[in-house]
Amino acid sequence: MVAQPSARNRLLDAAEELAFTQGVAATPVDRILQRANVAPATLYAHFGNKEGLIAAALRRRLENWDAAWQLEIAAAATDRDRLLAVFPALTSYRSGASAARWCAALGVAAETADPGQQLAETLSQDTQLLTDRFRELAVPVVGADDAAAVAAHLLLIFTGVLGMLLRGASPAEAAATGRATAEFVIDGFGSSRSAT
Repeated sequence: MVAQPSARNRLLDAAEELAFTQGVAATPVDRILQRANVAPATLYAHFGNKEGLIAAALRRRLENWDAAWQLEIAAAATDRDRLLAVFPALTSYRSGASAARWCAALGVAAETADPGQQLAETLSQDTQLLTDRFRELAVPVVGADDAAAVAAHLLLIFTGVLGMLLRGASPAEAAATGRATAEFVIDGFGSSRSAT
């Protein structure tokens, strides 16, 4: 007999399935509770309120995304491929992630004008992970002096790739275009290094 997921995990799953596909504002708590088959008291005991549930679901999603990205980094053969590993990671992650239309964190940020502290911190963690990892991986490719600038460019490119999912591009198409664009940026910084 297969054990049923805990009430906490059912709530997280329901939040991903509903709020990250239809929007947080468009998803009433009652629908989440119904999908998770739990009482309101269970949600409040585990997460405090709806925003706490959304923040926890985003944190779980970020952990899963980070694990997928790290697998691609570990499999990469060169420093350059490690820096670009975010693109194959996106393709592999999207094949197993919930049906969110694009990036759950960006979607929540776009529709939450004034997030509470817990949600704001969670959204910041997503950006921080991308920025810090890009910077760290860029150092052996472009040098420490240019790593922060390359990280900023890659964050912009990756955000654009996620936006392309809303425009109908498949994850593989968007990731391939993003990787090609990132390679131009990296090559540009490499050219400026070799010219000095």
